[in-house]
Amino acid sequence: MSSKNLAPGVRVSKADYDPDLYKLRHSVAHILAQAVRDLFGQEADVKFAGGPPIADGFYYDFQLSRPLISQDLHAIEERMKSILSKPSPFVYEEISAESAAEIFKHQPFKLEVISGLLQGEVDENGDGTRPLGSSAPILSIYKHQDFADLCRGPHVGSSEQIPVDGFKLLSVAGAYWRGDEKRPMLQRIYGTAFFEKVHLDLHLQRLELASQRDHRKIGKEQKLFFFHETAPGMPYWMPKGFAILNLLIAWWREVHEREDYQEISSPLINSKKLWEVSGHWDHYRDDMFVMNVSDDEVYGVKPMNCPNAMIVFKQEHHSYRDLPLRLSDCDALHRHERSGALHGLLRVQKFQQDDAHIFVADEAEAIEAEFGRILDLVEEFYSVFGLSYRFRLATRPSDSIGDDELWGRAEGALHAVLKKHVGDDYEIAEGDGAFYGPKIDIVIEDALGRDWQMGTLQLDYQLPRRFDCRYVDANGQRQFPVVIHRVIYGSMERFIGILIEHCAGNFPLWLSPVQVRVLPVSAAHEDSARELVQKLKKSKIRVELDPPSNSLGRRIKQFRLDRVPMALVIGDNEVASGRVALRERGKNEVRNVSCEDFVNEILGRVQRKEN
Repeated sequence: MSSKNLAPGVRVSKADYDPDLYKLRHSVAHILAQAVRDLFGQEADVKFAGGPPIADGFYYDFQLSRPLISQDLHAIEERMKSILSKPSPFVYEEISAESAAEIFKHQPFKLEVISGLLQGEVDENGDGTRPLGSSAPILSIYKHQDFADLCRGPHVGSSEQIPVDGFKLLSVAGAYWRGDEKRPMLQRIYGTAFFEKVHLDLHLQRLELASQRDHRKIGKEQKLFFFHETAPGMPYWMPKGFAILNLLIAWWREVHEREDYQEISSPLINSKKLWEVSGHWDHYRDDMFVMNVSDDEVYGVKPMNCPNAMIVFKQEHHSYRDLPLRLSDCDALHRHERSGALHGLLRVQKFQQDDAHIFVADEAEAIEAEFGRILDLVEEFYSVFGLSYRFRLATRPSDSIGDDELWGRAEGALHAVLKKHVGDDYEIAEGDGAFYGPKIDIVIEDALGRDWQMGTLQLDYQLPRRFDCRYVDANGQRQFPVVIHRVIYGSMERFIGILIEHCAGNFPLWLSPVQVRVLPVSAAHEDSARELVQKLKKSKIRVELDPPSNSLGRRIKQFRLDRVPMALVIGDNEVASGRVALRERGKNEVRNVSCEDFVNEILGRVQRKEN
């Protein structure tokens, strides 16, 4: 799959927002910039970069004479409130290039944006221009009181529409200008805004809960993974974390074998010739790790599996009887990310994904039937984790390859699939498809109500043609298949990071790296406890012993803190009766059960994927 993982703080399209909230947050970002100017000097002393709305809030980037500290946020908020105490309209004005250069003569970042806009660059942050047919772009500013910013809007009509108690500045972070490590480091202020204080309070409560569930914090506490400076964005899996990864992949393999998928593996390093054929060299090279072996030999570390799947398909002759041919792949992938974009497991440079490439006859019924099977798999996987989800159709991007007719057929097919399965209950993200085909993104909602884009299902007419992949139809004619690229987990690393936060580290019983902890009451019971541990291990139950180095009460407390699903206490009565005292995570009752009944119960619950 070629679509990138979204990172926290990355800007998403306006379609992802309530339009009124978008305008509110955009306007508060301008008030923030105005307040920073007032507190830290005039325009010549404060260099403004930009400040778009993002998911759940907004940010603005500055270059200042000194680093900001958290205490500065309170002072900036107070200045913002002072500005809002004198309501003024947001005034839109179109300006000439000469006027823009004069207004922003002390603002190097704004001047760079203006220069780029005049040369036809895409305005990614929505700052300062709008297209007008084939004529030159129109530069525009928004004014509020004595502050002007290069911007195309939209904004609220007046600052009196911004509630003084409806916004909050959240944090300060570093950000490279235009995300380029070789460009100046800026200071980014994050904030959020709502029309009603009650909604702001609810959002802040959710942020506090999210901080408690932060997968990086829990991952460290539970010794699941870590990162090292010698391999940024490339996780080291510790034994317990690696166990979770392997359990997820093992279940994935079990289900896909049942569904007639055939797993393959392919080289991690490939000549750039492969990426040139697929089109990724032109569309994805900046996001690849590239190595120059010699002047004539250039290789790239594999960022996706798609081209390799085409090579595998071509190794044999295929007829219509072989289709659908379902090839699955869980190889390690690498993508070069800017250092400022890395975020725990949620944005990494090395990852695995539950990939599959399905070669299907170019027939509406065959395509629809295969998507139906995939959507059944989506439900099977996500329901196990209690994840609700919705679909988003991403259409042809501006840098696409292929002709209009094939793109029209691909998009029409995905519309038909979604309408059959969910009616009109899906979103459309114009221009967000892969360069070779439209896709259906799966957006999940976690326990805190946050949205995450996870799996994606792409329909591709282009790569089979670029690689000359063909099959023989019932009439003996050679035809191009259509390829469905699909992941359900998505990035395994990202899925685990989100799962940690979704369940707050309380992994379901079947997925917990340690399912049972055995607690002997005293040293006199330790031998019996060790015998029990060995019995459980022989039954394929993941178990560990907590010997009596501390009091039983402390060890029971630690069992709860460590979020282990079950604990078995062994004392005099248990040794004499051959039974165990069972405690379960989240429950206060203690059950006295036989070892045999316990083993049967836990294995049954694991088989059924119950908590």
